[in-house]
Amino acid sequence: MLQNPEDRVLDSALAAYQLHARVTDNASYCGRWHEPEPATEACIFHLIGSGNCEVRGAGLPRPETLAAGDLVIFPRGHAHSLNGDGYTTMLCGQFDFVCGHRNPLLDALPDCLVVREAEAGSGLRRVAQLMCEEANLDSFGSRAVVDKLADSLFVMSVRNYLGRSPQRRGLLAALADPQLGRALQAMHAEPGRDWSVASLAETAAMSRSRFAEEFMALMGQSPIQYLTQWRMMSALRLLQEPRMSVLAIAGRLGYQTEAAFRRSFKRIHGHGPGHYRRAKLPGD
Repeated sequence: MLQNPEDRVLDSALAAYQLHARVTDNASYCGRWHEPEPATEACIFHLIGSGNCEVRGAGLPRPETLAAGDLVIFPRGHAHSLNGDGYTTMLCGQFDFVCGHRNPLLDALPDCLVVREAEAGSGLRRVAQLMCEEANLDSFGSRAVVDKLADSLFVMSVRNYLGRSPQRRGLLAALADPQLGRALQAMHAEPGRDWSVASLAETAAMSRSRFAEEFMALMGQSPIQYLTQWRMMSALRLLQEPRMSVLAIAGRLGYQTEAAFRRSFKRIHGHGPGHYRRAKLPGD
């Protein structure tokens, strides 16, 4: 499958962040109803199956009316409420990431993302419809199927957002910049290379100072800070390989010593690689 460079970086980010979607409720309402949703750290979503409702929240400049097939996502879990007057069904759930709920991809999305059924691509519409149908089957494996489809729902929603939003921020804005995008592609493709601000600026065909300033302006962190974070996200994936030692992972990600790698890992994730490996690989 052909991919442009932006797609490759997004694919690598999703692989490293390890998206795991799950549907938490297959809800139905009738009459006049009101459903308050408190703030949470999770990235949550509501997919309307039938009927309609109004959604209000801090991430919305005004209330939005959602109809069957519409999807609303709150990437940073802002408090909101759902209100309706009549029979309405919806699937509610959340998008979890192995690195936690704060990552550059989520941070690059708006506080609230509404995907209209009428504006969604045919693929997204089919996934949403199949999710609703499968959730109502209540047969063997339905829960697993719905959760896997929800993974696709998130990726396709981000793609839909990129296709219709001229104004981007954070990681998505940097990817759209031809020069900064080249530096991000290089970091994602070769995280273990001995990168410096100067070598990354050269890859981006920019001066060192201009590259550092523009990267900071869009990403909110320095190129080396992002590189370290990206290496530690990649480390989480590599640690799931039981035959790969921590020393080997450190070397693959550009660290001269295991101790230096362990320090960086603990600074980013709050605990050492051994703790993570024991939690993910019991008996290893």
